[in-house]
Amino acid sequence: MNTASTTAEQWERQLREVRARVAQAGGKPGVVPAEAARAMSGLEIMQALLAGHFPYAPIAETLDFFLVEVEPGQATFQGTPLPGHLNPMGTVHGGWYATLLDSAVGCAVQTMLAPGQGYTTAELSVNLVRGARLDGGPLRAIGKVLHCGRQLATAEGRIVDAQGRLYAHATTTCLVFGAR
Repeated sequence: MNTASTTAEQWERQLREVRARVAQAGGKPGVVPAEAARAMSGLEIMQALLAGHFPYAPIAETLDFFLVEVEPGQATFQGTPLPGHLNPMGTVHGGWYATLLDSAVGCAVQTMLAPGQGYTTAELSVNLVRGARLDGGPLRAIGKVLHCGRQLATAEGRIVDAQGRLYAHATTTCLVFGAR
């Protein structure tokens, strides 16, 4: 068995395990309760999302991608393009890549925030470098924080396949603020 095939199988197994854990905990799409979020660090919030203790973003259900890993300064999402993600020309719509990357880089920033802090995307720049195919298997968006200050945070992200081939990359600037 080749390495890419083994990696894709590991990714799919991990995604099934995460989805099962979230479902067992009652996880559904929705919004994290503001009061609970104010009392937790960003990393604690992301870990609670991954465990299914908080609702996951409705957009993840709409575009069929899911958070699979988080650690300080990094968040990883996995998705596989589906027919509903195609544009009229039969290729995966750029918005699918952009949303997956925005989630990865934004959640990477979230992992660095102290209790009572929030963020919003101020700028997102996405470059598509390879077209995804419907039969190409899972893709992962990996977001990594470059800088996290009191008012601004920056991060970069990459979408790769199980062979490590790059499909898209992005940078973001996020505004950091006190939660209300």
